[in-house]
Amino acid sequence: MGRQIGFWKALITCAKLSVRLKAITLNMSKIKVLIEGYAKKTKNGWLASSSTTLVKDSGKKIFVDPGINRKLLLEKLRGEDLTPNDINVVFITHHHPDHVFLASIFEKAMIADGDTLYEKDNEMEYEGKVPGTNIEVILTPGHTHEHASLITTTDKGTIVIAGDVFLWRDEEKQQTVDIDVLINKEDPFIQDWEALKDSRKKVLQIADWIIPGHGKMFRNPKRK
Repeated sequence: MGRQIGFWKALITCAKLSVRLKAITLNMSKIKVLIEGYAKKTKNGWLASSSTTLVKDSGKKIFVDPGINRKLLLEKLRGEDLTPNDINVVFITHHHPDHVFLASIFEKAMIADGDTLYEKDNEMEYEGKVPGTNIEVILTPGHTHEHASLITTTDKGTIVIAGDVFLWRDEEKQQTVDIDVLINKEDPFIQDWEALKDSRKKVLQIADWIIPGHGKMFRNPKRK
């Protein structure tokens, strides 16, 4: 009798564990960097567009920083068998044109930044998570005062979509193995240097992987 009770207890424990694991899996985001952000100094200015990331979470498709290169953006959407009307939310890390310019082509999507949500001309404040998803929003000022980033849980670990908390010009070598180098890296468009360093430290405390606003996704050296 005692063995039977032990068997059923073990079976119930396994079932509960299975349910928990399924819940964790269901809560995970799927992420794909569609466009690797670029920034090249030219004679008269810059040739630049942001990293653009597609996140699938809670049955929704979230587009992060659509950028300014329309031809490339539409090409990447077609590659995913998507149109702008398939996107539910467009998240803007900050308001620089090379990140936000193409948001208006997503006519059916809600537009969100770090604390405000727009449905057409209806403006609402929010906090915590991108509405209807498990994606956490954190404020990461410095590059700009309104800058925000997204925390996503994936099968690869915690990925922070960090916008221009981190950025590299095309001609720069992307140094990502030294924490101090990352924290103190120059930013040619900075608004608040101390705030940016604090934001970088915050992201490095959270992330396993980081998607920068311009440059390649990289592993957090603290996690290596």
